[in-house]
Amino acid sequence: MRTTISLDDRLAEEVRRRAAARGMSVSAFIASILDDRLKQREPQPQRPFRLVTVGGSGVVEGVDLDRPRSIETVEDESGWTGSG
Repeated sequence: MRTTISLDDRLAEEVRRRAAARGMSVSAFIASILDDRLKQREPQPQRPFRLVTVGGSGVVEGVDLDRPRSIETVEDESGWTGSG
């Protein structure tokens, strides 16, 4: 298929330079770049994460869930292991 595209001068010059460096025509270079890009997988949208907890009486005093190393400190200092 034949089509026409418009490129700004800077981009057109870069495309010509890179096509020449690969020994390709501008058309073949653009087709190759577009083909490569279209073959890449689209990133999957992130689903919201929801933490589900079961039982217990909530967060142990002194534990900052935004600082996971604080859990290790509480375990070390109190002997708390998180299990029954």
